[in-house]
Amino acid sequence: MLGVARIATKKVIPAMQRGAWTTVDAMASRDAAKAQDAARQLGVPKAYGSYEALVADPDIDAVYIPLPNHLHVEWTTRAAEAGKHVICEKPIGLTAADAEALVGVRDRTGVRIQEAFMVRTHPQWLRARDIAQSGQIGELRSIVGYFSFFNDDPRNIRHKKEYGGGGMLDIGCYLVNTSRMIFGAEPQRVCALIEVSGRFGVDWMASMLLDFGGARHAVGTCSMQLAYGQRIVISGSIGRIEIEIPFNAPPDRPCRIFFDNAPPGEVPTRQTLELPICDQYTIQGDLFSEAALTGRPTPYPLEDSVSNMRVIDALFRSGASGCWERLR
Repeated sequence: MLGVARIATKKVIPAMQRGAWTTVDAMASRDAAKAQDAARQLGVPKAYGSYEALVADPDIDAVYIPLPNHLHVEWTTRAAEAGKHVICEKPIGLTAADAEALVGVRDRTGVRIQEAFMVRTHPQWLRARDIAQSGQIGELRSIVGYFSFFNDDPRNIRHKKEYGGGGMLDIGCYLVNTSRMIFGAEPQRVCALIEVSGRFGVDWMASMLLDFGGARHAVGTCSMQLAYGQRIVISGSIGRIEIEIPFNAPPDRPCRIFFDNAPPGEVPTRQTLELPICDQYTIQGDLFSEAALTGRPTPYPLEDSVSNMRVIDALFRSGASGCWERLR
């Protein structure tokens, strides 16, 4: 692991340590004392006082990168060039051009590189996708999403524009990614209303509309200045799916999907589908490690990350222009 980010030390690394295909063998920080302290608390055998030292370790097969957004491309590239497979926190880069550059790095070095959208492999999302695409809710028409929290701490990295801060790259990217996953398609055009914080200069609230063509729409709002909340509703011509806790799925209790369908004119009966207890970070780590060790493809390719960033780029363009924007 490069860096000692809270998401890594509190969620991802402990979950990976419970995996069947993954061991966590080394941690690095630019502060050796921080690396040593985190490694001691997590029972990780090696600690390095620089990212370079860990990347140079011949015993390390793969690297997990939870660094600030603006460092993702640099350290993914450096790790790959050292022969390490890389799983990097979202966003994989700050623009689609960043993601495209990493496709070239992957092809040149021959390693696996994947963006860490853990929801993509969680059973509740796979179940929701299968129901939506099976015809059980009729013709899939609409996805409505919401993801927000309140944070006004000026020291928080999300408020640093030069670090790739802002709500879109932090949480709005989930709304984009999962709508593309459920529709199994790319939007033709997008429109966004984006509010920029006068205090921090980053986007702190965004509402977005994605047009997938054929009367298929995704609507989402993300914000760093609203009360905490998250919800996804997927609607079709005869039914609906609601994911109760779509993004921060709890690892210690079952997740629930609410599902209903009925012929036109009849009142639907709501069903509750309960998914077994699991940790999405354990699943993510194991599937990536299995792919790296066996030579199988990663659960979703880096090209998907390029597509996701193209949508986000277009949303930022729309926020600036006030117009619909087509994907480039």
